[in-house]
Amino acid sequence: MPKKRPYILVTNDDGITAPGLKALWGSLKEFADVIVVAPASEQSAVGLSLTVRQPLLIEQIDWPDSEVWSINGTPATCVKMALKVILKKAPDLVISGINRGGNAGRNVLYSGTVAGAIEGTFQGIQSIAFSCSDFMNTDYSIAAKHVPDLVQHVIEHPLPSGTLLNVNFPKKTSQMKGVKLTRQGKEYWVENPDKRFHPAEQSPYYWLGVKLAEFEENDDCDVVWLKKGYAAAVPVHVGELTDHKLLEQHQSIFNKKFIIK
Repeated sequence: MPKKRPYILVTNDDGITAPGLKALWGSLKEFADVIVVAPASEQSAVGLSLTVRQPLLIEQIDWPDSEVWSINGTPATCVKMALKVILKKAPDLVISGINRGGNAGRNVLYSGTVAGAIEGTFQGIQSIAFSCSDFMNTDYSIAAKHVPDLVQHVIEHPLPSGTLLNVNFPKKTSQMKGVKLTRQGKEYWVENPDKRFHPAEQSPYYWLGVKLAEFEENDDCDVVWLKKGYAAAVPVHVGELTDHKLLEQHQSIFNKKFIIK
């Protein structure tokens, strides 16, 4: 009996015209049935935000051999609309990327790319986010060659409920040494506001700007492995957000203190 082709929903945060999206689509379509639902414009760093203050416009895009749609919304919005409006059946996987720039460390909390995978996870669908660490000279071709094997691994070894896989490729993908399953690191991009002035009115305005905040990292984490030339795959759990240690230590005292008489 022929092997069943997985049905995959693809999204991103760099927008429908992004080369990383095309590379991801190209790497999947040979072994899977792929439908693309992605933002009409770039939505980087929007995190898990939803588009709720403007009407959503859905446009079908002409790509060869695939069903492709753009929506004027965030990645999480695109996944929601894909599942509720566009798709006729639930996909086997939601895959987001390939992002221009890394999403290692605590940048997962800001990333629109990772948010697309988080939304898929919330909907009970196996989900993966892919990113390339090199922002300026991004080469998606080598990263895309590794995508099918990583996707097949998740198909054969399903992620637990509430868990997504966050995959980052190192800057020099041509010299990549392998892929490590590891933990999430601590580094993230912090604000670095750049003050400028309107040329006519001289009124001030700002570009937020960013700079990398680095920390002492565990040797076995995505930040460290990426610097060593490995791709890093992190199982990120979003199904349970409670700090159980604090809850256990303080619940009784807290509840007694704040009784309303």
